[in-house]
Amino acid sequence: MRPDILFPLFAPVTSLPGIGPRMAKLVEKVAGANVVGLLWDLPRDVIDRGFAPSIAAAPEGGIATLRVTVERHLPGQGRRPYRVRCSDESGFLTLIFFHPRGDYLERALPPGHTRIVSGTVESYQGERQMTHPDYIVTEAEAETIPKIEPVYGLTAGLTLRTLGKAVREALARAPELPEWQDPAFHTRRGWLPWRGALLAVHRPEGRKDLEPTTPNRARLAYDELLANQLALALVRAKMKKLPGRSIRGDGRLQQKAAGALPFRLTGSQHQALSEIDEDMASTGRMLRLLQGDVGSGKTVVAFLSMLKAVECGGQAALMAPTEILARQHFATIEPLTRKLGLKVALLTGRDKGAARKEVLAGLADGSIAIVVGTHALFQKDVAFHDLMLAVIDEQHRFGVHQRLNLAAKGRGVDTLVMTATPIPRTLLLTSFGDMDSSRLTEKPAGRKPIATRTLPLSRIEEVIAAIERALETGARVYWVCPLVEESEVSDLADAEARHADLKQRFGDVVALVHGRMKGPEKDAAMTRFAEGTARILVATTVIEVGVDVPAATIMVIEHAERFGLAQLHQLRGRVGRGDKPSSCLLLYAPPLTETAKARLKILRESEDGFRIAEEDLRLRGGGEILGTRQSGLPEFRLADLAVHGDLLAVARDDANLILNKDPELESERGKALRVMLYLFERDSAVLTLRSG
Repeated sequence: MRPDILFPLFAPVTSLPGIGPRMAKLVEKVAGANVVGLLWDLPRDVIDRGFAPSIAAAPEGGIATLRVTVERHLPGQGRRPYRVRCSDESGFLTLIFFHPRGDYLERALPPGHTRIVSGTVESYQGERQMTHPDYIVTEAEAETIPKIEPVYGLTAGLTLRTLGKAVREALARAPELPEWQDPAFHTRRGWLPWRGALLAVHRPEGRKDLEPTTPNRARLAYDELLANQLALALVRAKMKKLPGRSIRGDGRLQQKAAGALPFRLTGSQHQALSEIDEDMASTGRMLRLLQGDVGSGKTVVAFLSMLKAVECGGQAALMAPTEILARQHFATIEPLTRKLGLKVALLTGRDKGAARKEVLAGLADGSIAIVVGTHALFQKDVAFHDLMLAVIDEQHRFGVHQRLNLAAKGRGVDTLVMTATPIPRTLLLTSFGDMDSSRLTEKPAGRKPIATRTLPLSRIEEVIAAIERALETGARVYWVCPLVEESEVSDLADAEARHADLKQRFGDVVALVHGRMKGPEKDAAMTRFAEGTARILVATTVIEVGVDVPAATIMVIEHAERFGLAQLHQLRGRVGRGDKPSSCLLLYAPPLTETAKARLKILRESEDGFRIAEEDLRLRGGGEILGTRQSGLPEFRLADLAVHGDLLAVARDDANLILNKDPELESERGKALRVMLYLFERDSAVLTLRSG
């Protein structure tokens, strides 16, 4: 499927000279398993090897390239290193080697001969020395030492020389590819062709060439963004072509349910509902993202939308990423469905035997109108009578294929995706560009603001004393720790130790919940906290999403500096859900980095999730903001969304324009764009074209 011209780039890194199976594992850690990954592994810094002072003038701790005469060898004994004494007219330099190979040093550094050595110069007991020089060459070979050497990210056991050589070999395989950029746009920007730009970024002439805004880096970033946007546009175009069903309903269930709610819907909830109703009524398939900050009422909007499908005689499913969250949604929906005389069921991986069989039978014969569940919903034996609407919560925790698996359980199924993680506009385009989007921007009436304070960990005793006073007034408290149990490599507070510590002080009112516990244990702890028999819940970030205990008014986050901004905002959103004032205490271990300071400052100043998300993107970059490492969202190797946001908007417009003019990518530029999609491993987008 992939064009022949790209085959050399998708060969394993072991096909490169000098990269055997052991070294391949190390290269894979930093750049991936294929040759193409080395092309995308851009230099992070440069070493100036053109600096060639005398031995005496070489600054300590700096890199210098020195012309020396080899005096004599002093082989090491026992633990002492092997030393080679050298000199120039200004003084002496000792070269230090640990565990040298055989007679290599005798051959490389023969006494009485002149050699060029390059490496870091240090002082030891008043003498100049250089440990394991990066280069040792004859005067005739001096030109082989690069004047400016690119520096790449390394891992233990992988040297810069080995990785640098592998990158150079990979660049030698990079072919001249047909130009896929719009000629006028390309000329206006003053960009080189793809291969020229690639060679230039790997051969920087100074630190200024490492800036992401330089023309060559911007060109490569734009290529990657265009591949992303074109792939999403192709998927979206295919979705629009797929036959859907017009789901109109008569509104009777929706109106009855809205009337039974203990509160009035906000303006943005009404707006989102009308956008979803319009999508469902159309003959195409709905694929809409419902974004709403913590506590903005997404579940209610989703539930009212599900009733549209039920009014038409169909079924609806709501899938959540964790069992805790699925049970939470079920607890919200079940009382309302009971009032409407509808049957709702819960299906998780834990349901077995007769109970599970009963749910499966109800879904198959249509007697269950709405089902709430986890990944268990798209198992093979789950069959629906007539699934019309699939709602997927916390979309970024599922891959796209999982979304499609659930939709495949029905005919022309509409899909509504929800997230409580506010997504910055740039990430929205790169990760959810195949969807329409609705935003809930208001909090339900009666919600009080959350007072947020930052305190050093040295004041933890004051915090515990304040909790003791709060418990006397009936308060309930979350205490969040970053780790489950102590590890040798980390001094972070762990949930189990903190639980033991607080339990000693407060007794059985302290419960514990973390990701390694079994489902029933977690549920029991959560139930105790929700009912009030437990008053303090010590937890890891397992409570980040969807845990709803309106009586909880205090959130303590230990080592807050270790959490991302969006994650801290999510955790804080677990309190402030009732009508009582709430507070969030962020405990940190000084000294704080500038980024951590900025993060905690924003959190103190704002409760606006969308502003916080934009700041998180600026501070961290797009790779980590939603935990994208395991989420099926794209990770960019060349583009930095915090810097290249303007290019992203251009790429989106360009992708739409391309498909308007050439929907099957059959023109000359279209064929070049197909190569680009394969180059950036967007193969599934090309398959979309083939499958029509």
